[in-house]
Amino acid sequence: MIVSRSESLVGRVALVLLMAVTVLPFVSLFVTALHPTGTYPPGLAWPEDPQWGNFLLAFESAQMGRLLWSSALIVAGVVPVAMIIGTAAGFAFGQVRMPGHRIGFIVFVLGLTLPFEGIVIPLYYQMRDLGLLGSRWAIVLPLIGLFMPFAVLWMRAHFVTVPKELTEAAQIDGANLWQQLWRIHVPLARPALASLAILLFLWTWNQFLLAIVLVDDPLKRTMAGALGAFQGQWGTDIPLLCAGSLLILTPTLLVFVIFQRQFVSALLQGSVKG
Repeated sequence: MIVSRSESLVGRVALVLLMAVTVLPFVSLFVTALHPTGTYPPGLAWPEDPQWGNFLLAFESAQMGRLLWSSALIVAGVVPVAMIIGTAAGFAFGQVRMPGHRIGFIVFVLGLTLPFEGIVIPLYYQMRDLGLLGSRWAIVLPLIGLFMPFAVLWMRAHFVTVPKELTEAAQIDGANLWQQLWRIHVPLARPALASLAILLFLWTWNQFLLAIVLVDDPLKRTMAGALGAFQGQWGTDIPLLCAGSLLILTPTLLVFVIFQRQFVSALLQGSVKG
């Protein structure tokens, strides 16, 4: 398909405008965070005396070190488990095609339509009855279940594109299902696994609703969930609040920037395989 020069120009202008709209809020947060604490900065005006110490003050006030540790524990509890189960189930749906796999596939598709807001109250009472309310397990266990439909369907989309001849050759060599999965299919699924890990990390790290509803202690929440407590304490101090928000956003931005090649590679691989 040949694209004219005018169409190419329009596309580039649209991309530049989209990038500007995306970046502008972060620029506004950054500029506002450099103003003196207790002031109300006017728009995007650069301060005469940038207060770089606001970031250190926000880090200490919000106890970011402990929040980072709490978020890391929650991510370590959610992402590996969700990936292992999702990979195994995706392989079962994509390659093994066990009896009833169509019904199971429909169930997982319906699971994608389940909103967090619609089940947060039942989850609250369930965690309370299990004695987990207020602990990090109250965030970890529900997130594993809620992420499972997407993880299974994501990995299934990869496994259905793998030639059946690979599985048949492994069977002839005497490999059982687990050996076929972990020695043959998982190495081939690295792009899909990498992108899934990035998505699960971002969603877990930025989880807000379940964290504030199921855990009272801000230091046991995710960093995004702890932002509510930080906002309640410093809600009238706009520069400090902006500095804290940027510190909370920084880990997710770094992860995406570092692993963007793997993420884009997985998306392109899926589009090419169709």
